[in-house]
Amino acid sequence: MNSSRNVFVAEVISDTELAMQRMIAAPRELIYRAFTEAELIPKWWGLRNSTTVVDTFEPRVGGKWRFVQREADGSEYAFRGEFLELDPPGRIVQTFEFEPMPGHVVTDTLTLSEIDGGTLIRINSVFESIEDRDGMLRSGMEAGANETYDRLEELVATLA
Repeated sequence: MNSSRNVFVAEVISDTELAMQRMIAAPRELIYRAFTEAELIPKWWGLRNSTTVVDTFEPRVGGKWRFVQREADGSEYAFRGEFLELDPPGRIVQTFEFEPMPGHVVTDTLTLSEIDGGTLIRINSVFESIEDRDGMLRSGMEAGANETYDRLEELVATLA
């Protein structure tokens, strides 16, 4: 692991499960807000060179979400899912699907644990197959997750 900065590294848990974790120097209530308030999502979700548009966002059990990423060249692609569980301020369970590859649904469990004045973010992702898990690993998701969570850390520092 890179010791010069706090990064996500995907850890294979089983044939269909990955886990990532990262510490952020902020209370978990602020991080939970960033995940559940529509106006905050575009300020941190996705890569810096793209724009996130919140198309649908219903943070309640059974509620849907859909985010559209717009690239500088005008191209767009979207992600969507459904909230399965919300337990503020420590846990969110939701599905995740990349629309250009329909039918490959991941179930993500986000847990937020306060440790030493910061929050440990842990995401467990359960895939429908080993092929889906390996495809996510090959996609460059670690780099994208790290850039996104760098942005999250910058955002929550302004909310404190």
